[in-house]
Amino acid sequence: MSKFSQVALAALVCGILAAGCAGGKAGATKAEAAKAVQTGQYAQALEPVEGQHKGIQYLLYIPENYAKAKKPWPVVLFLHGAGERGEDLEKVKVHGPPKLAAQGKAMPFICISPQCPEKSWWSGDDQIAALKALLDDVEAKYRVDKDRVYVTGLSLGGFGTWALAIDQPKRFAAIAPICGKGDPAKIAVIKDVPAWVFHGGKDGTVPTKESQIMVDALKAAGGKPKFTVYPEAGHDSWTETYASDEFWTWLLAQHRK
Repeated sequence: MSKFSQVALAALVCGILAAGCAGGKAGATKAEAAKAVQTGQYAQALEPVEGQHKGIQYLLYIPENYAKAKKPWPVVLFLHGAGERGEDLEKVKVHGPPKLAAQGKAMPFICISPQCPEKSWWSGDDQIAALKALLDDVEAKYRVDKDRVYVTGLSLGGFGTWALAIDQPKRFAAIAPICGKGDPAKIAVIKDVPAWVFHGGKDGTVPTKESQIMVDALKAAGGKPKFTVYPEAGHDSWTETYASDEFWTWLLAQHRK
């Protein structure tokens, strides 16, 4: 059995147990349902639906005070880089928000960190379909502020951030692609979406010009993106970004128009 199947089976068992508990207490309030939500970061899986998407495994982070705070929560969708693809979700904890969660850092948002299959790309049709279904699923199951849903990613995930935002131009309150690349010809549809783009000035893997091209295209379309280049950074322009309080303050302050 693949690790994906194992995660999917575990998620299915948990779902059956949760359903049984809910059935045993008819008319449970939303507050009681919230109390039953597991907090912290843990593995989950979205089952495939024939003709719609191929399913995906992911890490889900739920803030510790999810039940106590009677409010909808912002959501950050994090897309990892090429080196974290495969079937081992532990690899997804190497960088970005899932790394922070694994280190015990409390984050004031729900975080979804899916894993891209080996040899696949976040910007591919199959993965775009899976990401859209995953967001729909999380929004249906948890108290989500749909006006504060964000997507960010690094390298391969930066490619995916651009692609998913262009595919879903009205879904996100803001985007933050890091050392990525996109299609400038399609960018006009997200001219009103706040964007903060990051890149290393000495990136030998994805040239800095790729982000510059997207930023220039956004500005030409009427957008007002922020663009930060770390002059001495190579491909790793994400560690400094995700460690920045300024970045998180900006991101979480954005609301969908």
